[in-house]
Amino acid sequence: MDKETVLKVARVARLRLTDEELERYAADLEDILTAFSVLDEAPGAEDFDLGPIKVEDVFREDEVITSIDASELREVMGTKEDWVRGPRLS
Repeated sequence: MDKETVLKVARVARLRLTDEELERYAADLEDILTAFSVLDEAPGAEDFDLGPIKVEDVFREDEVITSIDASELREVMGTKEDWVRGPRLS
């Protein structure tokens, strides 16, 4: 990394660096960026799945099913004139 870039980064971080520190940090940052360049070779998320089982969206058609006959339900609930009585609201 060149000294100008290190100097700009130091200004943003409000650091005052000597010429010796600029050279040292330029070399250190170059080593760090070289180490991170290994990540450029890593496969992206689109290249592989994270889990052993592939997850796919599966849509199905909704089917309306009546499981209990409404008249039988009203008999069990104790309705009055086919009206269900609920708790009083205050």
